[in-house]
Amino acid sequence: MKNAESLKQIYYGLDNVNINIIQYVAIVGSLLLFLFVLELVRRKKIKEQYSILWLFITLVFLILSFWRDGLYVVSRALGIATPAIAFLLVLTMGVYVILIQFSMVISNLAERNKKLTQELSLVKYQMKLKIKEEK
Repeated sequence: MKNAESLKQIYYGLDNVNINIIQYVAIVGSLLLFLFVLELVRRKKIKEQYSILWLFITLVFLILSFWRDGLYVVSRALGIATPAIAFLLVLTMGVYVILIQFSMVISNLAERNKKLTQELSLVKYQMKLKIKEEK
């Protein structure tokens, strides 16, 4: 069995993978993303209310980057075969949550835009009536 496992690693190219480098890249990438979101908030490019979700998701990635066995725990708890699929599930769920938040914001803005347009039309109509009365 040991020989079959080493053949599988050689076949899939896993014999020379340094897991520490992958972990370091994940940690640096997560920290950079976290700092980037903070910088966007500082420069007022993104509002605080929207940044909370982004910061939460980057913290999840940061925790999973430091906690090497975290994806194994998540994959076992959810009954998923491999940690990579668990990571893709976490990533996909994070994207869905952000998309739902954006949909809510866009819906709210569309409703506010509709109300403003209606109010503007009423003001224009009232101004036209007032101009006609003055003539």
